[in-house]
Amino acid sequence: MDLTPEDLQVERLGACRIDSPVKGVQFVAERDQVVLSPVPEDIRRQIETFGAPLAFEKAGPRGRIYFDPSKLKCGIVTCGGLCPGLNDVIRAVVLSLYHNYGVKTVFGFPYGYEGLSYRYGHVPVELTPAAVSRIHEYGGTVLGSSRGHQDVEEMVDTLDRMNVGILFTVGGDGTLRGAQAIAGEIRRRGLKIAVVGIPKTIDNDISYVERSFGFETAVSRAVGVIDAAHSEAKGARNGVGLVKLMGRESGFIAVFATLARSDVNFCLIPEVPFGLEALFRALEERLAQSGHAVIVVAEGAGQELTGVSGERDASGNVKLMDIGPFLRDRILEHFRGRGLEINLKYIDPSYAIRGVPANPHDSAFCLLLGQNAVHAGLAGYTNLVVGYWLRTFTLVPIPLAVSERKKVDPDSWVWSSVLTSTGQPREMR
Repeated sequence: MDLTPEDLQVERLGACRIDSPVKGVQFVAERDQVVLSPVPEDIRRQIETFGAPLAFEKAGPRGRIYFDPSKLKCGIVTCGGLCPGLNDVIRAVVLSLYHNYGVKTVFGFPYGYEGLSYRYGHVPVELTPAAVSRIHEYGGTVLGSSRGHQDVEEMVDTLDRMNVGILFTVGGDGTLRGAQAIAGEIRRRGLKIAVVGIPKTIDNDISYVERSFGFETAVSRAVGVIDAAHSEAKGARNGVGLVKLMGRESGFIAVFATLARSDVNFCLIPEVPFGLEALFRALEERLAQSGHAVIVVAEGAGQELTGVSGERDASGNVKLMDIGPFLRDRILEHFRGRGLEINLKYIDPSYAIRGVPANPHDSAFCLLLGQNAVHAGLAGYTNLVVGYWLRTFTLVPIPLAVSERKKVDPDSWVWSSVLTSTGQPREMR
């Protein structure tokens, strides 16, 4: 995607004229930026074209802010599927608003965007430091979640009626598109309401965001499942452990869980098509050599083999056919037809992984995301998502974040490392 400086420019509600109440921190200056690419040749070309390298605005507290904290009310929604760290993010936003800025009123809208629509009858809950003090110890989200589109005008009506100045939306691609629509309706009405996104995708597939919360926890949990599958495979003659992991369009969890364990022999992801006959041949060879094998498959892999359902879920995503049982049954049929005995154990830990609490590293990451979202909102930034780029927190315009899906590059060093680790053929077509 060819970008211009305008693509990286974040929308603002107006000039910041209020001194920040935040104490004891280093404020971010307007000139503080994070380059899009650290490659000298890219920087040189961008300077020649635009007069400066393409760069994100750096996230963090500003010395002057847009909103008067003593008059400000905020709202939070959590949308989409569950993900480790949701409660950590809610807690971080509430505590930062209360302790850093003195904002006393924070509403939690139940069940995602449904909570902003009057037709469902959900009652907003007031989130206080006491109410969120222990929620990070639990998986899921205390606010509940939902999928699907809601009426944008109704949602903005609710924000306007309740005098909400900042709406924090925690979710993935569909949630961010909804936030973009809300910000557009707010702009159309001339209201002064900021919309700030916090990236929640266990698949780590939001563009221009290197890392999203919950991903590391998911990988660490997946590793434990792979260990179990490996034990099962080694414990039987011609044993095969088959593990299905999350990853609708992007196979990052499968890739990094595979790299964390050199026991995986085949890693199948949506970005790299494979054929059944080629897989069967490679699996036969592996079993002949070692007597056991471990296969990790991402949920979106092999959809060209299973056929499409033609149906969509409430968020508009195409409903995937279940590659796990499909692959299990085809492998068993193949070896049965060849008169070869195998012992296959199939494990699908998806819901057991996404509903657990965040690990300490993810929890700390959630805290920093929440704090930076609050800093951005108070400074009047809107229609943005808090990003993470070159190990620095950034401000990413939502239109840029949803412009395309981040995927594993089959020509990257990461995928090359997977092939080296597993020993699987580069082509299995």
